[in-house]
Amino acid sequence: MYQQHFGLSDKPFGLTPSTAFYCALPSHSEAAAVLSLALAEGEGFIKITGEVGTGKTLLCRRLLATLGPEFAVAYLPNPDLTPAELRWALALELGLKQAGNIDQQQLGQLLQRQLIGLAANGRWPVVIIDEAQALPDDTLEALRLLTNLETEQRKLLQVVLLGQPELDQRLGQHRFRQLAQRISFHYRLRPMNRQELGQYVSHRLHCAGASRPLFTGPALGALHRASRGIPRLVNILCHKALLLAYGKGLARAGWWQMRHAIRDTESCYRAARVLP
Repeated sequence: MYQQHFGLSDKPFGLTPSTAFYCALPSHSEAAAVLSLALAEGEGFIKITGEVGTGKTLLCRRLLATLGPEFAVAYLPNPDLTPAELRWALALELGLKQAGNIDQQQLGQLLQRQLIGLAANGRWPVVIIDEAQALPDDTLEALRLLTNLETEQRKLLQVVLLGQPELDQRLGQHRFRQLAQRISFHYRLRPMNRQELGQYVSHRLHCAGASRPLFTGPALGALHRASRGIPRLVNILCHKALLLAYGKGLARAGWWQMRHAIRDTESCYRAARVLP
């Protein structure tokens, strides 16, 4: 709606995670480095956690886009699976083609052979699970058992868990102590500070074709305080503020537009101490 008014070629603050707008924030770069190192070392479980809206799914998609051909990747965006559904999903993602009239024991054996075969051909299987805090208890245990297979050098199946902080709480329970002990690498995404937020907004505007700043300094200050540095909330507020600026025929969104965007966003309004 406002792209032409501001000289943009794309929407800069969409809510759908897009690697085209990926910004190498320090927290995301550190998490990516942890993932790269852990996968290269052949570790069994890797855990990345962060609050809602901190960019876990975008980081996941970035990882999927950058992993080399030496990895056979299974991506499971919907973790609400039974143990049987997990095995089938993993088998299909890793290229196993088999009739559905087999029992779970037979499926487990076929899956093990597939993992061994991939590794023998120089391809290391990795399963990436988004929203992992939603994994049922039995499925978490089934996932742990799947990682028992290993060579003398590394695990035959590596698992990347991306989830909200509730995942840490669940894995801290006594029943999951064996799985928790297998997590070799862990990183927690943090919100952006004020400087990082400015870089993030500028980066997204640049990716969308902007040739100049579209927010005033006071607007960005209010934005950081209200969004608490969470990228998803930043996107929501920036989009609303630009809509308001467009409606007024302004060249930039100022503090007034950001204030009204904050007031219109319930999850930000109470956090903001910028409103009279």
